[in-house]
Amino acid sequence: MTKQQKALEIYKRLLKDNPHPRVELHYTTPFELLVATILSAQCTDKLVNLVTPALFEKYKTIQAYADATVKDIDTMVGKVNFHSNKAKNIQAAAKMIMNDFGGNVPKTMKELDALPGVARKTANVVLGSAFGIASGIVIDTHGIRLANKLGLTTSKDPVKIEQDLMKILPQDAWIQFGKLLTLHGRYVCTARPHTCEPCPLGDLCPEYAAKTR
Repeated sequence: MTKQQKALEIYKRLLKDNPHPRVELHYTTPFELLVATILSAQCTDKLVNLVTPALFEKYKTIQAYADATVKDIDTMVGKVNFHSNKAKNIQAAAKMIMNDFGGNVPKTMKELDALPGVARKTANVVLGSAFGIASGIVIDTHGIRLANKLGLTTSKDPVKIEQDLMKILPQDAWIQFGKLLTLHGRYVCTARPHTCEPCPLGDLCPEYAAKTR
């Protein structure tokens, strides 16, 4: 089995196990997803989802975020890690979107990556989940761990891992594959000790083979 064949089989099995993978951050607009993703850096989705309802209720438009003070936003997101810096980035991103992009969240990697607080992973989340644009593959800590465990890459650098996966997966699988790796790593193949028996990947995973030998 080639690496391409293995990657596609992993994708097919994970998709069969979870036909409708979704980002677990709560949002209703592209900008809300952008805000939630900025807040989720080095923080759990669960905690972000506890913070964002009140934030989204208070600031209903991008202009409202741009007009708010950093202190006001920071007060609303104080429970998340690095909240002060994230509040600053959220307000600055809102201002940039209003001033440079006509009040619309941009739909290209280059433009999103230019926003304060946004790097390639955040841009991929917004492009894929808000706009359905397959510009790349979201690689988080679960993606780093599982891509290595499954033998799809030997790199620990998320950008290099993304490049490796993009070479062996068809573009129409990119958006879902990132979500599937995250959810599989979060709930099935966790970083904690676990049983491999219910895993849909079975023989495709060296760890599974070692445990069931």
